[in-house]
Amino acid sequence: MPALIFYGSHAVLTNPSQVIIRNQETLSQHKVLVLNHEADSLPKALLDVAQSVDALALDYHHYLHLAPQANAKLRCYFGHQLPHQDKYDTVIVYFPKAKPLAPYLFNLAAQHLVADGQLLVVGENKGGVKSLVKLLPKYFATGIKLDNARHCLLFGSSLIDTAPEIKLSDWTSQYQLATPQGNITICNLVGVFSEKHLDQGTELLLSHLPTLSGRVLDFGCGAGVIAAALLKAQPTLSLECIDINAMALASCELTLAANGMTAKVYPSDGLAQTSGKFDGIISNPPFHDGLASTTSIAQSFVADSAKQLQSKGIWQIVANRHLPYSDTIAAEFGQLTVPAENNKYKLYYFQQA
Repeated sequence: MPALIFYGSHAVLTNPSQVIIRNQETLSQHKVLVLNHEADSLPKALLDVAQSVDALALDYHHYLHLAPQANAKLRCYFGHQLPHQDKYDTVIVYFPKAKPLAPYLFNLAAQHLVADGQLLVVGENKGGVKSLVKLLPKYFATGIKLDNARHCLLFGSSLIDTAPEIKLSDWTSQYQLATPQGNITICNLVGVFSEKHLDQGTELLLSHLPTLSGRVLDFGCGAGVIAAALLKAQPTLSLECIDINAMALASCELTLAANGMTAKVYPSDGLAQTSGKFDGIISNPPFHDGLASTTSIAQSFVADSAKQLQSKGIWQIVANRHLPYSDTIAAEFGQLTVPAENNKYKLYYFQQA
């Protein structure tokens, strides 16, 4: 996670945001759009100089951080696109951690810029922003380095030609995936993790999929691999798919449509935006190694799952075998079953009394 500090009277800002503040005079009285912003208050801080600011988060955590600060001059959105066609004098793009997402963000920026409008792209040196000049599409002027500070680079450009309309199909890779439940079609948008084959963890989970019924939750649905396999095997399920990534949610919707399936797909911070109890909770949780925060996220997920599991409800996840799930699960559920494992992953199963 980027370093956070206080900047003047403003709330905590990340390093890339501090670099934008250093150059905020270029935004004087501009209508500004901020794309892919981080979990800080940069869009609100820009109101010191800008006429108005709109902010589109592709990460639901980042949206939830900023949304309470919305006002007449600051509008906050979550998703892979804006719900309107408004134009802006300046669009600021935070260079994405998933580099293949960058050209999509530039295309989106161009859709919302006035002619000759200003594009600013900021990112950490180690995050791929150095390749900005090569990545910028032809409808933008050659990128110029404007600042280099706090281990970040800021580039500037302007819109010099009409950009193509955004069609999600142009940004989607579609392929067939063999699963224990049969072949399914996967639609994967840029920036969403995909290997075009079943990863070991998901394969272990799907190879030992329990028989479910009623209302089932797919936590961290990604591109919809588990969701589509579930519905292929058990088409009568009332399935809900949640994630924090806008591109993942859009991918999941495309995957379900490509397979003629339906489910409720929506963003949720953990289980916070879900409601009621589930007859089943299935997941290959998006928790990674080496980050202290992932342990607390995992603990919250397990604790919330225990509260939201219906009587006789089934809970099953797959996880890296060396991660400390066993104690957490045992503490919340009171018992623990490992129906299958391999040298890298363990399957954890629980059925409510």
